[in-house]
Amino acid sequence: MAVDSATDHVSTPSWPSPFGVRTRLVASSALMLFTELALIRWTGSNVVHLSYFSNFVLLGSFLGIGIGVLRSSRAKRLPFYSPIMLGLLVLVIAWKPVTVDRGSSSSVIYFTSLNTTGPPVWVILPIIFVAAAVVLAGPAELVGRCFAELPRLTAYRFDLVGSLVGIVSFTALSFLGAPPIWWGLIVTIVFAALLIPRTASGTRLVATAVSAALVLAPLLVMLGVLFHESTRPDLSWSPYYKVKTKQYTWKNVPLLTITVNGVPHQQAIPADSRLQWEPQYGLPYERAVTGKTPKNVLIIGAGSGSDVAIALKKGATHVDAVEIDPRIRDLGKALNPDRPYQDPRVTSHIDDGRAYLSRTNKKYDMILLALPDSLTLVNGASSLRLESYLFTKQAFESAREHLNPGGAFAMYNYYREGWLIDRLASTAQAAFGHKPCVDKIGDGLQQAVVTVGLTEQDQTCGTAWNGPSEITPPPATDNRPFLYLFTDRIPSLYLVTLGLILVAGLVGVGIAGGGSSYRRMRPYADLFLLGAGFMLLETKSITGFALLFGTTWVVNAIVFAGVLVAVLAAVEVTRRFKTPPVKVMFAVLFGGLALSWVFPDSWLLGMPVGLRALVAVLIAFLPIFAANVIFAKRFTDTADGTASFGANLLGAMLGGCLEYAALIIGFHGLLVIAALLYAGAFLLTPKLKPATR
Repeated sequence: MAVDSATDHVSTPSWPSPFGVRTRLVASSALMLFTELALIRWTGSNVVHLSYFSNFVLLGSFLGIGIGVLRSSRAKRLPFYSPIMLGLLVLVIAWKPVTVDRGSSSSVIYFTSLNTTGPPVWVILPIIFVAAAVVLAGPAELVGRCFAELPRLTAYRFDLVGSLVGIVSFTALSFLGAPPIWWGLIVTIVFAALLIPRTASGTRLVATAVSAALVLAPLLVMLGVLFHESTRPDLSWSPYYKVKTKQYTWKNVPLLTITVNGVPHQQAIPADSRLQWEPQYGLPYERAVTGKTPKNVLIIGAGSGSDVAIALKKGATHVDAVEIDPRIRDLGKALNPDRPYQDPRVTSHIDDGRAYLSRTNKKYDMILLALPDSLTLVNGASSLRLESYLFTKQAFESAREHLNPGGAFAMYNYYREGWLIDRLASTAQAAFGHKPCVDKIGDGLQQAVVTVGLTEQDQTCGTAWNGPSEITPPPATDNRPFLYLFTDRIPSLYLVTLGLILVAGLVGVGIAGGGSSYRRMRPYADLFLLGAGFMLLETKSITGFALLFGTTWVVNAIVFAGVLVAVLAAVEVTRRFKTPPVKVMFAVLFGGLALSWVFPDSWLLGMPVGLRALVAVLIAFLPIFAANVIFAKRFTDTADGTASFGANLLGAMLGGCLEYAALIIGFHGLLVIAALLYAGAFLLTPKLKPATR
């Protein structure tokens, strides 16, 4: 059996804590991941840019974690800078909240506010990136100190356990709909437990008081901001958004407006008034002329229920209402003037629309995509929005397969750009084999209704659609589900920002290590590449499972936890058993990558859900497991644990940047980049010492 015996023989600053090293390591790792997730959620709800650029917070976190681990062996004081920066960040964002409008020259569409307030994107994004790095460097520094006191794999094992505790805790709070004051309380308690010494004698009393002030003063400021935000009666929190509601009466008509993350999202209006003021919402029922009223209707993006109420008004005898956000559905159930969710003809489903279609065998007379808005990203994926997989050619084909004879598929929204309307219409044409009806409403927001019958005889158009123009992008696909991306290149905003992130990483690592960081990490270039490859594997797993089982926060949390469990399993196997040589494990890794390439997600979608889950787990986690056995074997043999671990974490930051290549080559193409990175790691891996018995 392999024995984990390597430790770092370096002097580390004293840590006046009553807890044992394992407890400190678990707590520090849990704090690190919990704070990272909380920062992504909270900053995204208050800075509109970060609904679409949350990966930049993730990249800043990776940079901070890598720097914190690297400086842990040379830091002379505990990282009080971390809670101080956290308090300042929350205060600054609360003082200067940000909403933005979209420039007309943008090559990517963002559904945002119509008014501009706060600093521009090029100011606020770097501030938050640097702040996230500083905040996460503190817990990472504490983790690095623990690594110096324990055998390599023992330390890594407890680090993973702490990470699991962090993600499970945050997931539980999301499930309970807890407001951010609870996130802040947990972060404050753990920071205080780790950074404030417990001795109260002589000079230690002064040290304790100073430590308490440095930790608690900024965090109490943070708690004050979060308490104010969490107790406002018009605010509530879903697993995806900060939700703001407003009820009022206009022309004797009761109205409910819902704003999420500072962006106007939807308005619940009585169906009669909606159809009178905006008759376009009834167009799908007029264009789908089948000789009878659609009786069985599926509405994806049911929201607060206005579209459901219209379907009932149009004569539907049963409506399946699918909404991804439970809070918005519950608000509609309680506050929609028509009370559509209380109607016995309505069945409500909290689910991702594409996932619902893949699991149901029901057929419908009409399937309607009712303004599914792009307001946030899937956590851990740089360019995948919650509704991305609803608008691909394969999604439209799935909708076609769920239509009764004479049925119709329709969608409407404020699309902002004419090319986007034509792209959706051409996608419908490709999936159904004939031109759809396209009704454009004359306003600056380019509202349109696209309706397509199962056959051309199942639709009656007002004006014939001219077809796609020369500049219309091709239909989005499950491999490249980037509906709102106009070009076939990475937008310049992304390239510039990623370049600045990499420069900031190079400078930050150099400063943190006092000039020695790169010298210390030079022998661990293979671990750097292993970190970059692992990040791409994790991204491919997240996007693949989102397609197969939905973009819901539950699926996302399960995948994150599953990745950590697979890594922990690899560590346990390496610790307890004699594993095959590294060359053999690399062969298993490349075999797993080949398996993922040969059997793409489209093949798995045709399987029953149970079998799909089993095969998907095998295909996704085999290369992850093999890669982490390789890492564990190599990590055990390193002479400098903090430098090698820091190199791996900084490699993950590079992997997060390379993830944007999916905009060009698709998510499936990330497997090729991962394979190249792992090939480089294989070539750079030194010959390992045989494990002791």
